[in-house]
Formats: sequence, C-alpha cells, structure tokens
Amino acid sequence: MTTPCTSRPRIAVVGSLNIDLVLQVRHAPGPGETVLADALHLLPGGKGGNQAVACARQGAQVQMFGRIGDDAHGRILRARLDADGIDHSGVQTDPNADTGMAAITVDAAAQNRIVVVPGANGRFMLDTDALRASLRQAHCLVMQFEIPLPQVLAAAGQAQAAGCPVLLNPSPMAPLPALQALPGALWPLVDTLVVNEVEAAALAGSAVATPADAAVAAQTLCALGPDRVVVTLGAAGAVAADAAGCRHHPGQMVAAVDTTAAGDTFLGALAVALAQQQALDAAVRQGIRAATLCVLQAGAQPSIPTRTAVAQSPQPPDWIRL
Repeated sequence: MTTPCTSRPRIAVVGSLNIDLVLQVRHAPGPGETVLADALHLLPGGKGGNQAVACARQGAQVQMFGRIGDDAHGRILRARLDADGIDHSGVQTDPNADTGMAAITVDAAAQNRIVVVPGANGRFMLDTDALRASLRQAHCLVMQFEIPLPQVLAAAGQAQAAGCPVLLNPSPMAPLPALQALPGALWPLVDTLVVNEVEAAALAGSAVATPADAAVAAQTLCALGPDRVVVTLGAAGAVAADAAGCRHHPGQMVAAVDTTAAGDTFLGALAVALAQQQALDAAVRQGIRAATLCVLQAGAQPSIPTRTAVAQSPQPPDWIRL
C-alpha cells in the first residue's frame, strides 16, 4: 500500500506528449473562411506532458510514461521534461511514427480550438514492469484519454494492485459510439475523476450549464465507481462531489489571455494537494488558484505556474454547499 505524503509526493503520469502549433488569431475561422494569424508558436504540450509539468511545478517528483517519435519534436519534448526535473525514462521512442502534434487557434477572447494528430501517442504500449516499479513508490497515478484506452485501463489495474490512487481526466472526450463502449470496469478503479462541463454532460447523460447541473452530473458519475468527482466550469470555478455531498467552488474573475492549459494546470495542482493528504475542498481551491494564474499567460506549458507563484496568489472565494 502506498504511504500518503505530506511533503514532496511522487506522481506517475501515463499519457500523451505533443508539440503544439499555436496560432494567435483575432477570431477563429468559420467554414470556408481564411484568417490571418497575429503570431505562431511551436511549444511543448500534450495533456500528459502538461499535467506532468503542472505536478512538477507544484513540487512533486514526477515520472512520465508516454511515446514520442524519433524526430526533432520528440527531442524538444524530452528536453522540456528534463528542464522541469521530470524522469522520462518511461518515455518510449517510436522509430515508425512522428511525435504527436496539436494545432491550436487562440482567439482574442482567449478561447481555444484544438485539433490533435496522435502520432506516436496512438501507438503507446504500457511497459508493465517499469510502471509497476514506479507505482510501488508513487502517491498518485495521473492519466488522460490521449493514449489508447486499453492502455489506460491496464495502467489503472496496475495502480489498484499496487494500492496507488488513480486520478483520471477522461479528455479528450470520445465520440458517442466510443463513449458508450467505455468499459464499466474502468470507473471503480478511479479514486478521483476530473472532468470539464462538456465531459461531465457526455458521461452523465445530462446537460451541464450551471453549478447545480454539475452537482447532479457529479453524483451520477460517483455512482459509477469513483470516490470523488470534480467538475471544472472554467471561469465559474468547479464543483466537488464525494461522500460528504457537493460543493461549488467559485472561480476568480481575471482577464484571460489563453485558456489552453488551464484544465491541466488545475489537475496538476489538485493531484499534488491530494497526494499530500489535503482535503478535497482544499485541493480544489489550490487547483483554481493555479489555473487562474495559467490563463494570464499564452501557451500551454510556458503558462503553467510554480508552487511559489500559486502560494503568493489570492485565495478564491469560499465554497458553497449545493
């Protein structure tokens, strides 16, 4: 059984690594429309990579498991993981596939639209021995849906066998037929499920437009097996649900520049706080503070704040019981 950590936790991340091609535009193009970009940036990203960096910058010791191509983009991603002190010995190099890439437009209202080419991420195969060794020391396993679902399920099973809590972010959300085919065996393996309003609505089968809606969806998702569910609501904050009920944590009003990695930043801060045995509500507040700082800067990983920056940021409003 993994021993909870009150100082610097160890977190294993199994997930995607992408290069982000970020286009800053005044407005996103409509069908058949061509627009001029104000700027173009090539930046490290991928939900797995972003969440690993977010955990590391909040003070965790992180080991990353993923897959990249044998190309310049893959080398950029390894260098970025190195720079944040992340162990990337579990990152595989695929000689037959390119590193994954995401094309991202960010408009003047800071809204993003993302198209992902999975590349090597789609060929990720779990190294069970390496993951098992990591999980014996880890305080949390973090995963997403940007790698093949069978590998996500297998890693969750390994974590349960090792007594390591699983934090799952089922993003990006699959089309409805694939969504309906998600194995029911996955949910009981998840300790903390983190979804945005779109993902919550798709998984729970009910609209999520308000915090009250999010609470209904969260309770539905808890009934599937996860001990705790957090529904993020962008500027409106987040709703947390567990055996004690549902609470709405309001967001902090700021002039957002780019929301690209806000969810990943929230998740990283949440994961580290939970691994340090903080209560769910305290962990959600930490996530909101980190995500608020994230949206004030452009880019995915460049915008993810450090633990020191989060500690110096304002506290969000008190939570409200729903």
